[in-house]
Amino acid sequence: MAKIYAEVIGDPVAHSKSPLIHRFWLEKVGIEGDYRAIRVEGSGLAGYLAERRTDPDWRGCNVTVPHKQAVIPMLDRMTPLAQQVGAVNLIASCEGLLGGNSDVEGITSSLPSFPEGALRQACLIGSGGAALAALAAFRLLGIPQVMLNVRDQAKGRMLLEQWGFPGRVGAVDDRDNLFGSQLIVNATTLGMNGQTVMPESLLQHVAAHPDDRAVVFDMVYAPLETELLAAARRRGLRTVDGLAMLVGQAAVAFAAFFQVPAPREHDAQLRALLTS
Repeated sequence: MAKIYAEVIGDPVAHSKSPLIHRFWLEKVGIEGDYRAIRVEGSGLAGYLAERRTDPDWRGCNVTVPHKQAVIPMLDRMTPLAQQVGAVNLIASCEGLLGGNSDVEGITSSLPSFPEGALRQACLIGSGGAALAALAAFRLLGIPQVMLNVRDQAKGRMLLEQWGFPGRVGAVDDRDNLFGSQLIVNATTLGMNGQTVMPESLLQHVAAHPDDRAVVFDMVYAPLETELLAAARRRGLRTVDGLAMLVGQAAVAFAAFFQVPAPREHDAQLRALLTS
């Protein structure tokens, strides 16, 4: 008998830890199912979704780089949050294809708490699909001002205007944006295995950050200890690694795919598995 299953799609996708996470949870809750990683190129995206639509055992897929916006025209409908973000990282098979975004909850659930009024400004590195989720999370957290460090500054200015955040757009390594922020979030692939390294100038700025209460959050989880997080730790700053967000967003997806809550009481065991 065929097993129900879900997947993660992207290009590249071989580095994904999502199959480990979902298979771990499936075993814990006793569901006969599977979760796979499938490399899908941009040119094959429409064909992949058309084929999966007709598979009764397919419960949906997570969507990673570079497809989080490209899939949108191929969906039947989107959740209000995904519409607000303008990016989809979760497609559920639910009377058609329903696009959602679990990255936002993955971000908000990963961040440590700040004293009331202490989080006055965030600096966001990047302007892609993950950055859009970060902007939605900043709105939910009530952050009053956002600085964008981006390669395409025109796109950055457009994003700030669209989201209605007061702020400033600078280069990827803009020192003033970094120094004035109590929260720094990397939403790019800079520093990821096989991708462009994080600029040394940015790392030096983080290592010299003037506020020792600042938090540095890197969405990259391969490697888990990125150069950005290492620079933050040298300065004694609080850090959040990409695994925290990955598990947080995966929990939302697991519930959507398999209709049961993720067994988060096993998080310590799961993290040990993912880092072994």
